[in-house]
Amino acid sequence: MPAGVSWPRYLSVLAASVFSMFAGAQVVHQYYRPDLTIPEIPPKPGELRTELLGLKAKQEVLGKH
Repeated sequence: MPAGVSWPRYLSVLAASVFSMFAGAQVVHQYYRPDLTIPEIPPKPGELRTELLGLKAKQEVLGKH
């Protein structure tokens, strides 16, 4: 018996933990909605939606395009 508990109790807690992890991952995935599309041509630097929003503005202020 792991950790001094019965097998049915251990398996139920294990199943609840695994279910909780999967449910949490699904909630985070639905909340952030990642862009899973694969572009045919690799994007140029600064064109990715995942980059910081202030990056382009900062480069424009500094004069780097």
